[in-house]
Amino acid sequence: MAAARTRVKICGVTAPTDARVAADAGADAVGINFHPPSPRSVGPLMAAEIAAALPPFVTAVGVFVDPDGDRVRRILDRVRLDALQFSGDESAEFCRAFGLPYIKVAGVAPDFDFAGFEARYPDAQALLLDTHDENLAGGTGRPFDWSNWPASDRRLILAGGLGPDNVAAAIAATQPYAVDVASGVEGSVKGRKNAELVRRFVAEAGRARF
Repeated sequence: MAAARTRVKICGVTAPTDARVAADAGADAVGINFHPPSPRSVGPLMAAEIAAALPPFVTAVGVFVDPDGDRVRRILDRVRLDALQFSGDESAEFCRAFGLPYIKVAGVAPDFDFAGFEARYPDAQALLLDTHDENLAGGTGRPFDWSNWPASDRRLILAGGLGPDNVAAAIAATQPYAVDVASGVEGSVKGRKNAELVRRFVAEAGRARF
């Protein structure tokens, strides 16, 4: 049997040039952030340019945190998105209301109830596990304890503190469907991706097998 390939999402992309860098490096998906408090948030005009820069078969994922439903629909009217990611307290009913595949995010703490979480979102295309933070909805830049990784037949995405130097070890420890990175492939400016770090991250993820 062939070894599994872990997919890669480069998240928090804020410029079309960075989207092209991610796609050319071999990323499977690019995350476009619509959560205004985030330093990686973009407006619909820039988001449309980022999505348009992606070639076929690279997924454009819109990232939201407890959004108003009308705002999501307005963005979808202006931006070509292939999937939605919800990082707040959204219900499954809300997440599925927009007619696109969705990813639901949870913050992992030592007492995280994964069984309850996955049961609440039976139709999510994937579940993304990030580091729990009381004040941040993702984007912490810190890993959680990978020994808390759950056993599941669902598509699980690993996020939190990943970079080129630890992504292979993370994949070996958790065997995820995909890995997600934002700050770990950035230089000194939040939201702007470093091309060399992006290429190294994708290459290291591609070399990891389980």
